[in-house]
Amino acid sequence: MTANVKENFKLNEKAAIENTKSTIKNDFAFKLESIYFNESYIPSDSTRTTTNFANLARGASRQENLRNTITMINNRFNSLANWDNPHNDRYSVELEIVSVHLDVDGNGKTFPSIEILKTHIVDHKTGKRIEGIVGNNFSSYIRDYDFSILLSEHNKDKNNYSIPNNFGELHGNIFKSFVNSKTYKENFIKLPVICLSVSDSKTYHRTGNHHPILGFEYQTNESSLTEQYFKKMGLQVRCFMPPNTVAPLTFYFFGDLVNDYSNLELISTISTMETFQRIYRPEIYNANSVAGQHYKPSLKNQDHSLTKIVYNREERSQLAIEQGKFAEEHFITPHKSVLEQWSANFAL
Repeated sequence: MTANVKENFKLNEKAAIENTKSTIKNDFAFKLESIYFNESYIPSDSTRTTTNFANLARGASRQENLRNTITMINNRFNSLANWDNPHNDRYSVELEIVSVHLDVDGNGKTFPSIEILKTHIVDHKTGKRIEGIVGNNFSSYIRDYDFSILLSEHNKDKNNYSIPNNFGELHGNIFKSFVNSKTYKENFIKLPVICLSVSDSKTYHRTGNHHPILGFEYQTNESSLTEQYFKKMGLQVRCFMPPNTVAPLTFYFFGDLVNDYSNLELISTISTMETFQRIYRPEIYNANSVAGQHYKPSLKNQDHSLTKIVYNREERSQLAIEQGKFAEEHFITPHKSVLEQWSANFAL
C-alpha cells in the first residue's frame, strides 16, 4: 500500500463509522479492476505485497523474474496440452489480475477485499483466444487479519490453543456474496477454482482414481484449518498430482471439478499455480524425488532444486502481520457493526 492510498482510507474511516446504518444491508456492492501480469507488470497500490505475482515484481531483477515466470508457465502448459502440438509451442497463457473492491456503505468508497487471477489461453495455431479459469491464486487482506491477528490474539495462551467462534464466517460470506453477485456473473462464465499447495502438516495417500490432466488423486483423513476456512467460503476440496510433477496440488472449487471444466481450462490453472509453487515452495514442488503412495510434504526437505527466482520467506511472514493490521484498522474496525449484522443475517 502506498502512503496516499493509506491516507485516503484514514480520511474515510471516520465517515464510515458515523454513517453506520441501523438497518441490515442485503448485499454489498463490488467493483472490479484488472491489470495483466507481463514483463511490464507493476503491482497496483491495493495489491498485497506478499501476493505471489506482486512478490516477483520487486527489485533489480523484477523484469527477469517476470519473464522467467511467464516462460515457465507457457512451457508447462504446452507439456500438458501435448496433442496436436508437436513442437510444444502451440499455446501461451495470459494472466489477468482481478482486484475485487468492496463498497460497504454504498457511497463509492471501497476496500480491496479479494484478488484473484483469470487465465486466458492463446492458441497460436488457430489464432483463437480462449477464456480460462478464474480464481487460481487467492489473495485477501481479511484472511490476513483472521490468521495473523484474530487467531494469534485468541491464542496468546500457547497451552490452550483453540479456534475463535465464527472464525472465517465473515470472510466466507463476503466471498460467497461476490460469487453470487451480478458483478461476478457479468464478468465470468464459470465458477472459480482456487489452487494452493498441499499442507506440510498432513499425510496424503494416493488413490486409484486417475484423470488424464489432473493426474492421480490423493486423499487424507485429516482436515486442515485452511480447508475448514475455505469450506466456509462454500468450497469443496480435492487433491491431484498432475503428470510429470512431483507433488499434489490442492484444488478448491464449487460443483464438479472434473466435469465442469475443459482440459485446456484445467491446464491453465495447473501450469500457472504449479509454477508459482515451484518458485515459492521448492522444497515440495521442485523436490528431486516424486511423491509416492503415501506422501508427507516437508518445507525442511533439503533434496530440492531452486529456480532462478528467489524470495524472502521470512519477510513474507512479517508482511502478512502488517497486512492483517491494515485490514483491522481500515476495514474490520470502522465497519464492525454493519459487518457483524450483515454476516449474521447473510443468506444466499
